[in-house]
Amino acid sequence: MIEYKSEKEIELIRESSLLVAKTLGEVAKTIRPGIKTIELDKLAEEFIRDHGAVPGFKGYHGFSGTLCISPNEQVVHGIPGQRELKEGDIISIDCGVLKNGFYGDSAYTFAIGEIDEAVRRLLHVTYQCLTLGIEQAIEGNTLGDISFTIQDHAEANGYSVVRELVGHGLGRNLHEPPEVPNFGKKGKGLKLRKGLVVAIEPMINLGKRFVVQEKDGWTIRTSDRMPSAHYEHTIAVGVDKADVLSSFSHIIESLKSNINNSIIIE
Repeated sequence: MIEYKSEKEIELIRESSLLVAKTLGEVAKTIRPGIKTIELDKLAEEFIRDHGAVPGFKGYHGFSGTLCISPNEQVVHGIPGQRELKEGDIISIDCGVLKNGFYGDSAYTFAIGEIDEAVRRLLHVTYQCLTLGIEQAIEGNTLGDISFTIQDHAEANGYSVVRELVGHGLGRNLHEPPEVPNFGKKGKGLKLRKGLVVAIEPMINLGKRFVVQEKDGWTIRTSDRMPSAHYEHTIAVGVDKADVLSSFSHIIESLKSNINNSIIIE
């Protein structure tokens, strides 16, 4: 059953989502070649707890990390560990928090130093897919309008769309109905109305769309080991315009002062 949120509930989701944004901003200050992914994870957990919230992912169905950290060919759900980032990597970092009974969720794909031009373009187009998808999240449209717009832009630029993983509703639970696929047809699916809160998260591959799960039971990577990009915002459906509850502004400001990140996607 889909739960439509009141204005008060949406503000609580916004508070959680903006804490996610600030957490990712802290990560952006320290991300660099040579840092271990577990170090970023510990930084994020400490920051979240210091701000009166708990990590939304840690312990979720047994997941061990505060962040999902997924480099290069990993699409999502990468487990933080001893892997050191290196120059030329891209890395999707997905973060969730629970505060005042409501979740926030957002993700950003970072470039570590100089990256290949083809990969840079993948990041840029994936970011555009998110922006265009959000523009469709208005009352009277359908979920299919969001899904089609993301798929159409990705494929028009020569990329493929992961189909096994989707966006989702959220609120008191991290994952709620409805699912928000990144592929679909215009006019199909649930009709959107005010009060619906969803996480829109394009996952776009440089190569083919197919993915596999690693033996750890969590990490999803591309089957051809080509790079994948991932951006996510939590939004509330609006009458004339979607209300973006999360933010990338803290990330972007941090990256401007971080010499190890030469590319800012916005």
